Amino acid sequence: MRIKKLLRKSIKLRQAIRNWRLKHIQPRWQKILARDRDYWNNKKAQKKGKNILIATSVGAYLPGVITESMLAAALEIRGANVHILLCDGMLDACLDCGYKITETDWTLAEFGPQKNLCGNCCVHTAKMLSALGVTVYRYSDWLTKDDILRADRLAVEVPFEQIAHFTLEGIAIGEHAYSGALRFYSKGSIDDEPLAEKIVRRYFRAAVITACVMQNLLRAQTYHAAVFHHGIYVPQGIIGEVCRNNRIPVINWNVAYRKSCFIFSHTDTYHHSLMLEPTQNWEHLPWNTTLDSALDNYLQSRWKGSQDWIWFHERPQFDKDKIASTTGIDFSRPCIGMLTNVMWDAQLHYPANAFPNMREWVLRTIEYFSTRPELQLIIRIHPAEIWGGNPSRQKIADEIKKVYDTLPSNIFVILPEADVSTYVLMKQCNAIIIYGTKMGVELASMGKPVIVAGEAWIRNKNITMDALNAEHYFALLDTLPLKNCFSQNAIERARKYAFHFFFRRMIPLEFMKPIKGWPLFKLDLKSIRQLEQGNSLGLDIICNGILDGKEFIYPYETTIDKNSL
Repeated sequence: MRIKKLLRKSIKLRQAIRNWRLKHIQPRWQKILARDRDYWNNKKAQKKGKNILIATSVGAYLPGVITESMLAAALEIRGANVHILLCDGMLDACLDCGYKITETDWTLAEFGPQKNLCGNCCVHTAKMLSALGVTVYRYSDWLTKDDILRADRLAVEVPFEQIAHFTLEGIAIGEHAYSGALRFYSKGSIDDEPLAEKIVRRYFRAAVITACVMQNLLRAQTYHAAVFHHGIYVPQGIIGEVCRNNRIPVINWNVAYRKSCFIFSHTDTYHHSLMLEPTQNWEHLPWNTTLDSALDNYLQSRWKGSQDWIWFHERPQFDKDKIASTTGIDFSRPCIGMLTNVMWDAQLHYPANAFPNMREWVLRTIEYFSTRPELQLIIRIHPAEIWGGNPSRQKIADEIKKVYDTLPSNIFVILPEADVSTYVLMKQCNAIIIYGTKMGVELASMGKPVIVAGEAWIRNKNITMDALNAEHYFALLDTLPLKNCFSQNAIERARKYAFHFFFRRMIPLEFMKPIKGWPLFKLDLKSIRQLEQGNSLGLDIICNGILDGKEFIYPYETTIDKNSL
């Protein structure tokens, strides 16, 4: 605990630990390849395949560096020509910058990341990648003096109030820049931040530089596909837009929820693509007791997080009566659950649907339920507000207090630090309202009616009640409490999707071994031959998706006997 407190207080200590990790937790490709050097050299000599761009960019993002260097090796073995793109200190701000995590806003505003972050970011990653012998491009390789002058001019001349909506040659420069600044501050609104304009302009200049780099690179090189993590923020969001504008297929990925698993998606970040995924990918899945048991086993494990990378509460309270005593909720009366997201995260990942932002959704929902005293509204604030990698600096409870000195007696706020099981709370509810949380997938599969106000992944699946606008949202609330429960067919449909989401879209890579702390996992390869076709079904699916455009769906249902339930 003392170490955690020191880390929270000392940016210098966090920066020192970051730099140590960059030097010591990188994959040791030289050592891995030494065991099969002739094999690797022969594979590289034979390759005459497709050009693949892996646009890692942020060398300090270790989950990305570990995974994408592994993908580079696997794709080279399959005959591809892999090019990797790294930033070499050319950006004024990026994904690696976080308020009082890696930088203070004053340091970033005055000096950029070059003062404390850039020096170690590219150097160690480029050295690690050199062992693979793949082509590594740096941002500075694809920038001209005119590009830099253009970025300088735009960063100064564009009025601040116009930045968020600024586009350049069809690229939403301003949107990604503003999103990057919100992520840096870990807030949904930065109007009260004294240095907000300077920070936004740094992200704006970085977005312009990224667009120039990508446009110049794609004029000189032809790529079959571009692969990179996230697909949002600066620089990844800009990279995706430029590639799509140039008709280069984009593959984005993120670390999934289950241990040693990853989500890959075509065209865009999975935060967006999952909402538009064809239902044919899962609705005809032959359902049986074996799949049902596997899903039950996993969903139950999520109550304690035993099968996931991240868990927010070590010892949550599961006793319903004790929860009632602590919170004052009367579970004998009709309850409606409400699950929030982290404010800045929800604004960036999910374009608001019924409401312009999550704050307005929360406040207007409280206003509505203040006129419905026969219903109890239980607002469970997301634990990631305080326990996530970027703890929120704009908290829902504070926003509520600004409007309500005292809440109506039928409305209960469960704070993020409360050691109360969200699952137990929601099981007592007649229906649950969500904005963008993945818990909508879980709760629907448990037979709970779900009303979706924002852009959640469970939307558009003919499972939930999806609000089209604010008027429609309140019309849905008028139907509460619901008298009819889910039909068995509806529950089975919800469970099919949950199985698809948690077991088929989350692709296992058995050589990505979980570790305590950042970066969550390490590469555990004894031989480069482990990356050959046929040795890892998950890796084969990923590589086939990149090289041949196939779906990133793992057929867990056909391998279930080989997987521990």
